Amino acid sequence: MRAGVVILQDQRWATAHQRWRRAEEYGFDHAWTYDHIGWRDLVDGPWFDGLMTLTAAATVTGRIRLGTMVASANFRHPVPFARELTALDDISGGRAMLGVGAGGFGYDATVLGQAGLTLRERADRFAEFVELLDLVLRQDRTTWTGRYYSAVDARRAPGCVQQPRLPFVVAANGPRAMRLAARFGQGWVTSGLAGDDRAQWWERIATLAARFDDVAAGAAMDRYLVLDSTGHGPVRSAAEFVDEAGRAGELGFTDVVIHWPRPEGWYAGDEATLEAIAAARRSS
Repeated sequence: MRAGVVILQDQRWATAHQRWRRAEEYGFDHAWTYDHIGWRDLVDGPWFDGLMTLTAAATVTGRIRLGTMVASANFRHPVPFARELTALDDISGGRAMLGVGAGGFGYDATVLGQAGLTLRERADRFAEFVELLDLVLRQDRTTWTGRYYSAVDARRAPGCVQQPRLPFVVAANGPRAMRLAARFGQGWVTSGLAGDDRAQWWERIATLAARFDDVAAGAAMDRYLVLDSTGHGPVRSAAEFVDEAGRAGELGFTDVVIHWPRPEGWYAGDEATLEAIAAARRSS
């Protein structure tokens, strides 16, 4: 079972770089950050750009894989985004990954003054976003027209270090998004659905995992489970992490992800927990 950590971009780099270095030193397999212009009640800051943060992280690490958890269609266009991802993959030496999702209803959905979308419209836009981004990253030239996005002779050169492109890890809970993940993704990621308690959350994770099994029809794909994004709080101990990683593995997940503990508010916890998790993983 591989493990990753999400590091929110809420600190100046003079401080934040230490977290990314330590994530690698702790032996995590991958490290991620959010892709939001602003997020929930942290919108008033400090808050920094996700892609720029990952690029900086690439310069202070040498092994750990780096990605967005998850990139948002709310404010991105596939053509310039492909250029940014190509640069990140190059600077990181082929360690970049793209977690990608449909985009939510929060600050990112309104800050540019854009019209609100229904759930179906968001799903339609997401399908276009992923398909066009895949084309631009794979093809030397792309001309394509959709309802939400278009491209005219978009160029790929020089292309990603990873060929034919960097891996997509597609966020999905519903059947349509799962089909998109199975078609374009090298991985599927979910944080589940909020339940009344942890037991109910795990029941719903089992249902989602079985649903994805049916959709993917045996395709060899990595499967990521974010353990602490549904309001139940952070992983509180190494023992709890080991237990939950084991449960995830039994359901077919190949990777688990947790958040770097923050001093207060969202994902509040003790950073010593990460050290304990790292020690437990080394000894297993």
